Amino acid sequence: MLEFKIIQELKPNEELLEIIKNYNYTIKNGKIKHLIATNLQFIEPTEYLITYPITLTILEYKANEISSKPFFSRSII
Repeated sequence: MLEFKIIQELKPNEELLEIIKNYNYTIKNGKIKHLIATNLQFIEPTEYLITYPITLTILEYKANEISSKPFFSRSII
């Protein structure tokens, strides 16, 4: 069985919260996990689910040196 250890809890981005404050939304905090007995790390993104007036999901990943775009937007129709 795979065992994970949470290394870091990712908090919501204050700038993004300011932009979406006039919409109905829910937030699921992200996590950085370490797979025990290996050197692998997994990132669960912070998820912003806007439900009104449109349905939109924004995934925010922890930015690193390689990635310059920490946001991914996925529209659900």
